[in-house]
Amino acid sequence: MSDPAAVKIATPASDPKKGEEKPRSESSKPAQDEKKDEDLVRNGLTSTRHLAHAGNQSEEDLQLQGELEMLVERLKEPDTTLYRPALETLRTLIRTSTSSMTSVPKPLKFLRPHYHDLQTLYTTWPASEDKSLFADILSVLAMTYSDTEPRGTLRYRLLASSMRPSTSPLDDPGEWGHEYVRHLAAELGEEEKKVDAENKPLDYGTMDDLRNLALACAKFLLGHNAEPDAVDLLEELEIVDKIVSMLDENTYQRVAAYMLACVSLLPPQDDIAFLQTVHAIYEKHQKFPEALAVAIRLNDPQLIRKDFSAPGDLSMKRQLAYILARASVPHQWLQNTATEEDGDEVFEEFPDDLQEILYNTKLSEHFRQFGKEVGVEEAKSLEDVYKSHLENTRIAAANVDSARANLAGTFVNAFVNAGFGNDKLMVEAGDGNSWIYKNKDHGMMSAAASLGVSLLWDADVGLSHVDKYSYSSEEYVKAGALLATGIIHSGVHSEADAALALLGEHTENKSVPLRTSAIIGLGIAYAGSHRDDLLQLLLPFIGDDSVSMEIAALSALAIGFIFVGSENGEASSTILQTFMEREDKQLAEKWARFMGLGLALLYLGVQGSDSYDATIETLKAIPYPISQQTQIMVEMCAYAGTGNVLKVQELLHYCDEHVLEEEEDKKDGEKKDGEAQEGEKRDEEKKEKKDDTFQAFAVLGIALVAMGEEIGSQMSLRQFNHLMHYGEPVLRRTVPLALGLISTSNPQLPIMDTLSKYSHDNDLSVALNSILAMGLIGAGTNNARLAQMLRQLANYYAKEPDCLFMVRIAQGLVHMGKGTIGITPFFLDRSVLHRTAAAGLLATLTAFTDVKGFILDKYHWMLYFLVLSMHPRFLITLDEDLNPVPVTVRVGQAVDVVGQAGKPRTISGFQTYQTPVRVATTERAELATEEYFPFANVLEGFVILRKNPGWEAEDKMDV
Repeated sequence: MSDPAAVKIATPASDPKKGEEKPRSESSKPAQDEKKDEDLVRNGLTSTRHLAHAGNQSEEDLQLQGELEMLVERLKEPDTTLYRPALETLRTLIRTSTSSMTSVPKPLKFLRPHYHDLQTLYTTWPASEDKSLFADILSVLAMTYSDTEPRGTLRYRLLASSMRPSTSPLDDPGEWGHEYVRHLAAELGEEEKKVDAENKPLDYGTMDDLRNLALACAKFLLGHNAEPDAVDLLEELEIVDKIVSMLDENTYQRVAAYMLACVSLLPPQDDIAFLQTVHAIYEKHQKFPEALAVAIRLNDPQLIRKDFSAPGDLSMKRQLAYILARASVPHQWLQNTATEEDGDEVFEEFPDDLQEILYNTKLSEHFRQFGKEVGVEEAKSLEDVYKSHLENTRIAAANVDSARANLAGTFVNAFVNAGFGNDKLMVEAGDGNSWIYKNKDHGMMSAAASLGVSLLWDADVGLSHVDKYSYSSEEYVKAGALLATGIIHSGVHSEADAALALLGEHTENKSVPLRTSAIIGLGIAYAGSHRDDLLQLLLPFIGDDSVSMEIAALSALAIGFIFVGSENGEASSTILQTFMEREDKQLAEKWARFMGLGLALLYLGVQGSDSYDATIETLKAIPYPISQQTQIMVEMCAYAGTGNVLKVQELLHYCDEHVLEEEEDKKDGEKKDGEAQEGEKRDEEKKEKKDDTFQAFAVLGIALVAMGEEIGSQMSLRQFNHLMHYGEPVLRRTVPLALGLISTSNPQLPIMDTLSKYSHDNDLSVALNSILAMGLIGAGTNNARLAQMLRQLANYYAKEPDCLFMVRIAQGLVHMGKGTIGITPFFLDRSVLHRTAAAGLLATLTAFTDVKGFILDKYHWMLYFLVLSMHPRFLITLDEDLNPVPVTVRVGQAVDVVGQAGKPRTISGFQTYQTPVRVATTERAELATEEYFPFANVLEGFVILRKNPGWEAEDKMDV
């Protein structure tokens, strides 16, 4: 705005006063103009045309210039009766002037030399309505001096407003055109920053005056298709909540979409304020699904219950129930309480139809039907996935029956046939021919647990299959059956509470495998449920000193799953107390990281609440190395998916610490302290040297925070590239995991190629993690390029059992659910973070921070943590009786249309299908016809449709 050449005034369509103005005769010019003309005539230029030519101005321009100068002279005369007509004429000339897009309007150009004289003149006038109009004109002229005299436009605007009633039509800044309002809006923002920085009162007017003017400008901008400008202005003045009352049917959707797009770019508290404002906008216009999505992002139980209770339409309520079931919202948040005679409060039960939806009772049935519709119901064998005939190797056949190969086959079979319940190795294997017995010890546990993945979400049929293994004499088979029981109930709920009944009694079993399976099974089965009875069952194991670190850590992790994002004070205080009381040796174990993760999951997505701050301060006071790891975990979980740039920078600072170098410097300094203490100090240093795990979590944290925002995700890739080139070994080993996390079920070409390169790294841990990450980014996509890369890796690592094992796991992930199940933690058009899914991904990646200590040792069952993230990638349309109804839909790449003019297409490169249909992570669906109206704003998952009553009539008319 500082360049005078950029100023332009919008022209009203018509102005009655324009026709009344008549050209003035030459004789009416002021004396000084006549003198100039005489000088020109003496020089031989005798006509007006010659005058215009001499100054490179048209006759009209010279006439306008003369008229404006005459009006300025009139304002300087003592006769006050001339002021008002002169000011009105100036106002009319300025308002009705036209200009090209790149030039200054002529009146402003010609009046610019008189600006300082007019300023001086203004100070001599007494306060009056004439002076307020004079201030308005000066306010407009000040736009051409914004580079040398900043905020002049705002100053004179406020002075003008202070001298007239607010009801005056002159008080509307829109009278002066669009460019004037935009200029004023810019200066309002500058003034607000200046006041904040200097902490001084305004030289003229008050903050209320500024806010009232901002509201007037915002009202004009909203009425002229400049919604983003209006939002930005009110945000700078910290009154964005006032926009709710200013919106109508035509503007609210564009404003809400823009505000939601801004959320990930705002600092903490401002982003929450934006979400609350958007919720109020949707609530006012009765857009229930949109409002509920925002309430889920805010993680506010009161708002969620209010939105769920708001609609009177049963079909709309059912649609909201589908959204809540997808988000794994705790059921007690939705239930109203009733008081019994003895004063106790009890939760009221849901109606049967809503309970069936909220409990995901029919998810398995719909999923299998969907598999039939898209032609993938047949079970896949391992060879269908491996395609060994395409691998150019002679050794593949020799190791076919090795324990490691069979164990890999267990996971591949489970992931590929997940949810269909018809795999040939486990579910439909003949008696005595079960795949379980082709594995050894811990392999048997993973094999039995794989039954749960095959029968995922099918609680009734699943338990009957698992039951026969629950009575096995083999300890590991029995443990696997307990874990399978928990996996089957992931994301679904039954009134019988079968998982708690079957697993609860084993949580105190003397057998470690049985005990850990029961605890983790409960964590997976009830993830996100926030059930207090489970807290009382598992919490004692954390604080009990007699319990091993393994049991205590897994109990903490299970509580983290169950109470994810709840900020549960009892659980967090118990874990913190354990950190303080446990011995150094126990806290140095590899299991301690899972206890830290359990604590961190309690704060997933809470963004700097009071309890979060208190937890961080407590961790800082704990002297053990584990406290720094846990602190980073809590920080990254609190800001998960927010795209907070400051938090990413903070995590990057942890990555640039060179732990080994610092310790060597210490060693050099400590040599001088005497030979007697040297050995002891070296031992301490060795112990400290090993503790660089906190850097691994800092890298994962960058991905976790950035993954919710597209620009931040792209920027983080560059940081990962730097860390890979210049970072310590621990950083290099974690970067592939971070790449996998930032792009789950979304195989982007640059990331794919980067991971392919890292999968051949000299450091075996880097290679192993890269291979897993390739599986994560391709999970459930059937991506042909990834599948080919993995086949080449299987050939490359044919003699390396650990790497080959990981390649097989990745192959299973890429073909997960035969291409119908994804693990992305975002849903509703990638706008809402599914906290439980994020928890499952984090737990899996935490196990891979020490891949040789967990996954390649005897804890490969930790791969089943991914079950928490697994969800069908489908669109199923239902009628109002919840029966599937096939309709025509277009599915294509999602296009960001926020802030674009008009009504642009929201998808590109689409194809037309009949529902049910697969929808990939970056795809979006829309109805191809207007035969039905959807109750959901995003066509994803289960969508209820209502028949368009006018559609049949239209058909008849066409006939």
